[in-house]
Amino acid sequence: MEVVILTGLSGAGKTKAKGWFEDRGYYSVDNMPPALIGEFIELSKRIETPIEKACFVVDPRGGSFFSDFEETIASLKAAADITLKVVYLYASKQVIIRRFDEVRRLHPLSVNGISLVDAIDQEIELFEPLKKHADLIIDTSRFRNAKLYTELENFFMKEEKLRKTFTLNFMSFGFKNGVPIEADWIIDSRFIPNPYYVEELKKKTGNDSEVQDYVLSQDITKKFIPKFYDLVDEIIDSYIREGKYSLTIAFGCTGGQHRSVTLANIMNEKFSNEGIITTLEHRDLK
Repeated sequence: MEVVILTGLSGAGKTKAKGWFEDRGYYSVDNMPPALIGEFIELSKRIETPIEKACFVVDPRGGSFFSDFEETIASLKAAADITLKVVYLYASKQVIIRRFDEVRRLHPLSVNGISLVDAIDQEIELFEPLKKHADLIIDTSRFRNAKLYTELENFFMKEEKLRKTFTLNFMSFGFKNGVPIEADWIIDSRFIPNPYYVEELKKKTGNDSEVQDYVLSQDITKKFIPKFYDLVDEIIDSYIREGKYSLTIAFGCTGGQHRSVTLANIMNEKFSNEGIITTLEHRDLK
């Protein structure tokens, strides 16, 4: 079982990091007292579908249980069936103050009238001994979310593994019914001759082999498909580096019946055969 303990200063980005692990398939638990982590892992082994990857967020809200942190770390590292990684996030005091001012939330240690500055000082002192257990330490003072995600990716995932988590969503639609607002890319396929004007194809769709053969036999289609495939294939890695893990490509034609359906089907098939996660939707297909 892969176990990640995510800890560090409040305001340093633990919530964003937790979201990254969730997107990668980790079962994530917020505010987990360290002493209970071992019990949770043992319980997870007895369920019908055992949890293979888990991320536990540990912070000062753990209260008195927080003192069990070192004992928990030692126990997990000694377990033969557990791979443990500890991630520690921090930022400068000035940055943390600014972040709490921006979101207008109380610091977890701001109780009984303790000021924000004093709460941050207390937390820094409290967390300092934990750094020695960290496998990955990230200073998020100057980070955007994408940079934080890149740091996590570089440590936890190889590029080929990242590609297996990227999702390509292919759509077809008809311009006469409006452009889909969820699309990242709109590809106008009306440059291809329209099968609608071929009598025997008029009432068929891009799901029929006769329409597909007609669309794919056009010289412009033969040029377009390999070039477009290469463009998308190349740009996936760039999206991943910028912290984006899905891309919705919508092919449009006049009515969303023939050309757009054919292209969406073909691209979905090509990328699916390459091991990329894909989805397929024909919005206006009747």
